[in-house]
Amino acid sequence: MIEKVRSYDPTADEALLNRAYVYAMRMHGAQKRASGDPYFAHPIEVAGILTDYRLDTETIVTALLHDVIEDTPVTRKEIEELFGSEIAELVEGVTKLSKLELSSEHLRQAENLRKFILAISKDVRVLLVKLADRLHNMRTLHFIKSPAKRERIARETLDIYAPLARSIGVHRICTELEELAFEHLNPVARDAIYRRLDVLRHEQGGAVALVSQEVASKLEHGGIPARVFGREKHPYSIWRKLQRKSIGFSQLSDIYAFRVIVDTEDDCYRALGVIHRAWPSVPERFKDFISTPKRNNYRSLHTTVVGPKGMRIEMQIRTEAMDRVAEEGVAAHWRYKDQSYGFDADAQKEAGGRDPLVNLRHLVQVLEHGGDAEELVEHAKLEMFLDQVFVFTPKGQLVSLPRGAMPLDFAYAVHTDIGDTTIGVKINGELKPLRTVLSNGDVVEVIRGGKPVVPPDWRSLTVTGRARSAIRRHIRQTEKEEFLRLGRATVDQTFEAAGKARKEVSLRPALDRFAVASEDELFEAVGRGRVSPPQVLETVFPGLKPTEREAASARRRIEDGRAAKLYVRGGGLTPGVTLHFGECCSPVPGDRIVGILESDGRGLTVHTIDCERLEAFEDREELWRDLQWTPEAERNSIARARLTATIRNAPGVLGQACTIIGEAGGNIVGLRMHHRQSDFFDVDFDVDVNDARHLTHIAAALRANPSVETVDRVKG
Repeated sequence: MIEKVRSYDPTADEALLNRAYVYAMRMHGAQKRASGDPYFAHPIEVAGILTDYRLDTETIVTALLHDVIEDTPVTRKEIEELFGSEIAELVEGVTKLSKLELSSEHLRQAENLRKFILAISKDVRVLLVKLADRLHNMRTLHFIKSPAKRERIARETLDIYAPLARSIGVHRICTELEELAFEHLNPVARDAIYRRLDVLRHEQGGAVALVSQEVASKLEHGGIPARVFGREKHPYSIWRKLQRKSIGFSQLSDIYAFRVIVDTEDDCYRALGVIHRAWPSVPERFKDFISTPKRNNYRSLHTTVVGPKGMRIEMQIRTEAMDRVAEEGVAAHWRYKDQSYGFDADAQKEAGGRDPLVNLRHLVQVLEHGGDAEELVEHAKLEMFLDQVFVFTPKGQLVSLPRGAMPLDFAYAVHTDIGDTTIGVKINGELKPLRTVLSNGDVVEVIRGGKPVVPPDWRSLTVTGRARSAIRRHIRQTEKEEFLRLGRATVDQTFEAAGKARKEVSLRPALDRFAVASEDELFEAVGRGRVSPPQVLETVFPGLKPTEREAASARRRIEDGRAAKLYVRGGGLTPGVTLHFGECCSPVPGDRIVGILESDGRGLTVHTIDCERLEAFEDREELWRDLQWTPEAERNSIARARLTATIRNAPGVLGQACTIIGEAGGNIVGLRMHHRQSDFFDVDFDVDVNDARHLTHIAAALRANPSVETVDRVKG
């Protein structure tokens, strides 16, 4: 390990590395890992991963020591005395992050995420060590005997650590984390995709090599020296695409992509010209991430052409430096400067990059808006997962936002005060509704009022954590009564499911356990999701829990008119107004929704934002109500949705599809076959699901089956 460090940093402090190595071995002593290996092998492996990224001596020492505060009697003070304040601060930062995965309670986990973000916003090395730590833990996850623990760690990896790796551009670590987590969370889908890839390799493997040679030949003839090679999309990446798009595996056009590596930025554009002159480009498939880099500093030209033998080919054209940043992200900028080895911010700026932590610092602003810790988790995932769209201020300033962002996201991205005082917006010079989704290249002008007015329904008009947290800060007090009502209803429901009446018992034990002064405060905490109803039940009746069957039956249908108001809020809902869900689009929790006030006195009809019937009300703004789902809808309801699948006509295939739906947690309540042909037939599945994400998961699982050609959601 020391030789590897000295190969890229000959001035590395070998004595310091040796001391850290010996100290870690001595402190961990006879501790063992789940695999049976000596524990000190783990920090050595973590340090080894980081030497592959050529990180500085302090980071490697931190990797060697990252578990000593957590797992041994060592204190920060002792680390500081032996190794200095810089290393002590880094080790303590990683220790705070380590507590994240040891907690099973959502609230404690979220509180540690708060510390996590604060630590990594100060020094990116804390995050790099933690990512290497998580990577080695995932490589050895199969040694953990508890399936529930393996699933929890894999889910956490997919929800938090892989997106964090992507946000600072460390693509190699991100990809491996996703693949390892996918293996544990959905082995059936992963195996199905691997089988399809094996068939594809057999069919197209030779063609890939021929295409690489032909592209290289065209570029050489055009006077552009280049390396050209094909690469296969990773199974988890394919799975995500099957989830996002209503297409089957056979319709994916970019299973194989070709990377073109050239010498200079000018050569990138020249190579693009050569490729577009040689083969026709596919419309709307060109992206220039060189002039407008991604938020993680990724730079490349992307295009898709109809290449040799009629194959649709995705090309990524970049320089060697861009390729290294694409794979290693922020770690690509560790080098010598001024006789020292470390992160070179100037070199990063020269390469056209931005502050690698700018995305994470947005989360620090979310912290400043207050709110509870679980709210932070929600916003953190929003910030880390979404792709980007580029828009401009009227003065030409470029603003990067997540894809799907709306004008209020833009306003809050510019400044919180601008967001708070927004009353309207002009997009490309035209007045537009605040629910308009922004597109690449839009020029956005915010129309402001004099006094901050933040309606509750604004939450449905934003996708960024920064905007939502600012809005939530304003309305937190005004919604107290609503949360109190929701909490009381869910506690009553849980008690009823267990055969108890809440009104006949004292909740004093629960007030003491959760440190609240009154029953109303307890109900509010339940409504906000800080305390779960089963926790209240178990505290009042120790040892009594609702059975799984009772808990499942406690879920209520969103179509239940009496309970509908528990599931939808916003839009100026008034007491007594009738609320029902549109049969034209069949909304399920998680869909973006709006309400239309019916003129025939039927009350308010809830529609999905893309419902075709909304076109009839385009000029009737006074009838529109912006709505959003309540936390209760996500936790305690079910909704019916319909999927139509085109399936190969073969024995056992319909049974496979039904099994897939059942294994994904869907309950089939109706099934109809139609358009039956000799080779394919269509089948409608009516399925009870928890929310839109659950429905998307079921659809993607079906698409991964080789006998399923297409799967689409049917609305209405």
